[in-house]
Amino acid sequence: MIAMFRRSALALLLSCAAFGANAQSNLRIGLAEDPDVLDPSLGRTYVGRIVFASICDKLFDIDAKLNIVPQLALGHETSADGKTVTIKLRPGVKFHDGEAFDAAAAKYSLDRHLNMKGSFRKTDIGSIEAVEVVDPLTIALHLKAPFSPLLAQLTDRAGMMVSPKAAEAAGDKFGLHPVCAGPYKFVERVQQDRIVVERFADYWNKDQVLIDKITYLPIVDGTVRLANLRSGGLDLMERVLATDIKTVRDTPKLKLVKAVSLGFFGLMINLSNGPKGNNPLGKDGRVRQALELAIDREALNQVVFNGEFVPGNQWVNPQNFYYQQAFPIPPRDAAKAKALLKEAGVTPPLSLDFLVPNGPENRAVAEVVQSMAAEAGFDLKIRVSEFATSIKESENGEYQLYFFGWSGRSDPDGNSFITQTCKAPFNYDGYCDPEVDALHQEARRVNDPAARKAIYEKIAAKVLPGSAGGFLYLYHPQVLIALSDRVDGYTQMPDGLVRVIGLKLK
Repeated sequence: MIAMFRRSALALLLSCAAFGANAQSNLRIGLAEDPDVLDPSLGRTYVGRIVFASICDKLFDIDAKLNIVPQLALGHETSADGKTVTIKLRPGVKFHDGEAFDAAAAKYSLDRHLNMKGSFRKTDIGSIEAVEVVDPLTIALHLKAPFSPLLAQLTDRAGMMVSPKAAEAAGDKFGLHPVCAGPYKFVERVQQDRIVVERFADYWNKDQVLIDKITYLPIVDGTVRLANLRSGGLDLMERVLATDIKTVRDTPKLKLVKAVSLGFFGLMINLSNGPKGNNPLGKDGRVRQALELAIDREALNQVVFNGEFVPGNQWVNPQNFYYQQAFPIPPRDAAKAKALLKEAGVTPPLSLDFLVPNGPENRAVAEVVQSMAAEAGFDLKIRVSEFATSIKESENGEYQLYFFGWSGRSDPDGNSFITQTCKAPFNYDGYCDPEVDALHQEARRVNDPAARKAIYEKIAAKVLPGSAGGFLYLYHPQVLIALSDRVDGYTQMPDGLVRVIGLKLK
C-alpha cells in the first residue's frame, strides 16, 4: 500500500513537472477597440498599430526621445541632392513562413504599400519614385523630390515588411492571416473577441522575446478593462481613463506608465464632403471661429481628464518645437462667439449633427463641448456610433461635426498632411487648398527645422478655424498604460504603442 502511494505520488510529481515545463506564459493585453484589417498597407486604426508592434517589424523605429533607430535596417545614407536614400538591411532575418527577408522582399513590401488598391500608405511614402535592389541586402529609394519625413514614415506601417510569398498567395485577404518578420507570429483572430500571437522561434532578436504568447482582448469600456486588470484577467491595458488614474495608483499590484502623446483630438467640420457640408458651420469661417471661442479647453481638460491631458489648438502640442507661438490657444469668449454668429447671419440655435465614436471619455468630451457650445448659440445633436462605423460614416460625409482622434507621428508632417491636404487619407472634411498643398510639399523638401517651422506657420494661418480650415484641435492626451506588477521591463514611447521586446512575466 505504501509502495503504491509512493508510486502515485511520484507519478503526480512527474506530471506536474511536465506540465510546468510545457506551460506557456501568456501576456493578456486589453485594447480599447477591436482593430480593423491586420494588413499594414490597408490598416488605419491605432489599436491595429499596437497589434502590429508584435508581429510586423519595420525598417526603422523610434526611441523614447523620438530619435530614429534601426530595426530591420542597419543604417542609411542620403545623397547630396536628397533624392536617393540607400538603406542597408539586417542579415539573417526570416519571415514567419520561413522565407528570407532581403532586398527583393523589402522592394516588394514598399511597392505593395505604394501600389496596392486601397493602400493608406501611398500618401506616407508617395515621394518614392522607384525602389532599386542594389545588392541582396541593400535597397535604394529614388525620390521624386527630397522628402524630409521619409525615415519617420518608415518607423510606422509604411516601413513594415511582409512576406512576398504569403502576400501573393493571400491577395487582398492577407489581413486575415498576416505574415511579417516580427517577434510574434499570428495565430488566430475572433472578431470583437481576441487576437492571439505566439513567439516566433526564428526571430532575429529572439533572446529579447521572453513571453510565449500574447492575447489581445478588445474591451471598449475603460472601466471594465480596468476591472479585468485588477481581477487578474488582464496583465496590461492601454488607454486608462483619466478618472481611473487614482484607482490604479491606489491599487498595490498595479503600475501606471505614462507619456505625453504625439497625437491630438479635436472636432472635424464637414466643409464639402457631401450634402451635410452645406450648412453655416461648413460654409462660413466666422461660424467655425465662433464654435472655437465657445470652448474652454482647460476647463474641458479639468472636467473630463482631471487636468492630466495637455490642452492644444494645433496638430502638435504646445511643448513641441513645431508649435506655432503666433497662434496661441484662444481664451473662451461666448459673447464674441454670439456676435460672430450674428455677423454671419445665423439665427440661434444652430443645430448640428455631432458624430462621436463610442467610449466613455469620448462621450464625456462631447457632452462638455455640447454644453459650452449651447451657451454661444449652437445646438449639437450628439450621435454615438461604434468606432469603426464612425470612421466609415465620416469618410462618407455622413456628419456635420465629428469627434476625431489621431495617435500621432514623430514628424509634424505625419500629424498635419493626413487631414490638411486635398486628397489625404483622413481628409473627411473636404478641405482643399492648392496653396496649402504646395506649402506642405515645400516643408517636405526642407531638412532645417527652423525653415520647416516657418513654413508650418504659413500653413497654420490658413487651416486654423478663424480662416478656412475644417479642423478644431482641442487637446493632446497622455498615453496611460496600466499593468500588473507581474509585468517587468515595460517602457512607454510617446507614440503610444505597446512594445513587447524585453518584457517578462514574473
